[in-house]
Amino acid sequence: MWTHVEPAHAVTYFHPRSRAAYEAVGLRGYWRGYFAGRAAPLGEVGAAPVTAAFFVFAPHMVSRALPAVWSLATPQEALRARLTGAVQALAELTYELPEAHLAETAELLEAAASAVDDAGRVLGAANAALPAAEYPLARLWQAATTLREHRGGGHVAALVAAGLDPVETLAWRVALDMSAQNLLLRGWSEQECQAARERLVARGWLTPHGQPTEAGRAGFRAVEDATDLAAARPWQELGAARTDRLRELLDPIAHRCHTVIPSDSPIGLPARAA
Repeated sequence: MWTHVEPAHAVTYFHPRSRAAYEAVGLRGYWRGYFAGRAAPLGEVGAAPVTAAFFVFAPHMVSRALPAVWSLATPQEALRARLTGAVQALAELTYELPEAHLAETAELLEAAASAVDDAGRVLGAANAALPAAEYPLARLWQAATTLREHRGGGHVAALVAAGLDPVETLAWRVALDMSAQNLLLRGWSEQECQAARERLVARGWLTPHGQPTEAGRAGFRAVEDATDLAAARPWQELGAARTDRLRELLDPIAHRCHTVIPSDSPIGLPARAA
């Protein structure tokens, strides 16, 4: 379900209409829009809790954006821009799908999102508490975002429980299957990246040449299994039949959204077949 829900949410990061919506309220530059939009459900928050909740960004990178962005746009303005841009992006991508298809998708996503367990999931809880959206695409995107951030909170908890810090987590994914640019993109220096790789070697997750070991792969699978377990309740509450129906409805939406998501994007989605 993550591979179907995440693309619908992710248009907010990659579609030109989303960036234009942020710029229209004064949030010029990609990272101002990113940090303001994603943090806005928390209110006029500073850098420290956002660094903790987002997990993978170097603290100095977050503090360059927050709290300064709130002098450019209020959290309410950032939320409106976030939803406007996402809805415009989805409208452009899904215009060929019947309205009834989108309405049913939104209804089932909202049913799943209403079952999230918020304890320990700050971003998931903040998104779940937002006022209900009015139109099908807005409802669809908002519910997908609640589910996405709910899952993300559980994933961070699994990483912390496994003893992995943010830069180690990224260094592992780079060794496994992601571009090394993702480490620098999140603000970590080459020295910090190298130190993280050395810690993973000492832990037994990487060979001295930087290749994943079987112990590392097993540890990574355990983190992913714990993430899936923590994310399961909405789908258990929705039930197998409605979850299968939602996956069927999301499939063409996710397929279209993948057209604007870079194949080497830092969100870790597997590549989508043509």
